[in-house]
Parts: sequence; C-alpha cells; structure tokens
Amino acid sequence: MADERAQMADSRDPALLLRAENLEAAYGAIQVVWDVNLKLKCGEVVSLIGANGAGKTTTLKVLAGLVPVRKGRIIFNGSDVTLEPAHERVLHHLCLVPEGRELWPRMTVEENLLMGAFSRPLRPKAQQNLDRIYQLFPRLAERRRQVAGTLSGGEQQMCAIGRGLMAEPLLLLLDEPSLGLSPILVEQVFQIVRRIAAEGVSILLAAQTANDALEVSRSAYVMEAGRIVLEGPSEELRTSDHVRRVYLGVAD
Repeated sequence: MADERAQMADSRDPALLLRAENLEAAYGAIQVVWDVNLKLKCGEVVSLIGANGAGKTTTLKVLAGLVPVRKGRIIFNGSDVTLEPAHERVLHHLCLVPEGRELWPRMTVEENLLMGAFSRPLRPKAQQNLDRIYQLFPRLAERRRQVAGTLSGGEQQMCAIGRGLMAEPLLLLLDEPSLGLSPILVEQVFQIVRRIAAEGVSILLAAQTANDALEVSRSAYVMEAGRIVLEGPSEELRTSDHVRRVYLGVAD
C-alpha cells in the first residue's frame, strides 16, 4: 500500500524512512525509556524484541505521538515530527496498531475498519482501501456486519491490523500482534506481516516472541529496562548467546 508518497527521507541516506535519536520518555516522574536510537529504511521490517516491561510499548507510543518525548527527536519521511500530535502523524502515514487491539467492541467490523480512515484527507479513498482490506483478510469480509466484540482473538487482531492499513501507512507500528494467541494463530499473524511487507509497507514490530519476530524481520533491536542493549541483522542476533539464552530458550 506504500507508493510514490514515500519521499527521500534523509539527506544522508535517501532510503531512510524513520530515524529516532536519543529518545527518552516518562510517565510523570517515572522514566521508562532512555537514550533510544532507531533507524528503519523504506520497505524494511525491523523487530524490537524484549521481555514484558522492557519499554517496547512506550517506545512505539512515543513514535506514534501518544506519549510525549522528554528528550530526543523523531524524523519521519524527511520531516521532524517530534512535537506533532498523534493525529497529524497519521496524516504523515505513520500508524500504530496497539497492543490489545483496542477495537470498539459494540461497533461492527466494517465500522471499526472505517475508523482507520476517519481523518478527512483519508475519506475519499476509504471504500477503495476497505475493498483492499477485505481482499487481504477474507475472513473480515465474511464478518463485516458482525460486532467486533464477538470476534475470536485472531479475527480481532486482523481487524486491528486492517484498521491501521486503512490509513495507507508508510510505516506500520505493530505492538505485540501475536500476544495471547494460540501457536496456530501466531503463525497466521506473522504470515500476515509478511504479506503486508510484500506490498511495500515498512513495519516496526514489537514482540516478546523473539523467534517469530527475528524470522520475519531483516534487522532487530533488543530492549531491556528501557534501553537498547543489542542491535544488528536478525540472523546475527539469532546466533547471539545472549538472545539465544534469554529470548529463544536455548541453554548454554
């Protein structure tokens, strides 16, 4: 779904879509993210892995504009969006699919999807994009008139991802998309991630399921206690002793 809207994102690296520099964030007096640096290129899938409470969700919320930046800056698609509110970042085609799906349970599947195109500039193409979502997720087309609260966990995750795609993202921030799902559904979710990436959408994927995340991504960051402690190509991190021991369950 990404197209010619992708511009030269960084004068030093034309392929760079996102650059986060020295990010710090807090909830009141409690700081939870320290000196985080991230880069992501156009068309790339990047994983942010770490245990529960490592700071992954907060980092994604900072990038999406839902948590203010205490320090640092965010450059997205050539623009400094550090101080922009969340709804303006959506108009830049930077979209978050939150942990826990956060659907409107009493609204239908289709109504939830259309909320992803609520911003006025997105409305003219809402029906066209809705048709594309139904092609990507035939199950949602079957459930389009069903209220979202009655969907299975896997169907709700499809709906949440579809809602994010309605905003025509250049970058999709996926926060724990497989959390709480059965192994079969986890596999389906990561197949969906591959399909979305194949359409040209860049993805930053936060996950505790390190093995699946490293398989689907080109590069990865490991986050612990609010800091990036390791980074590199996903294949290299899969062979890291620390990653194998802590996140892949491989004994020494």
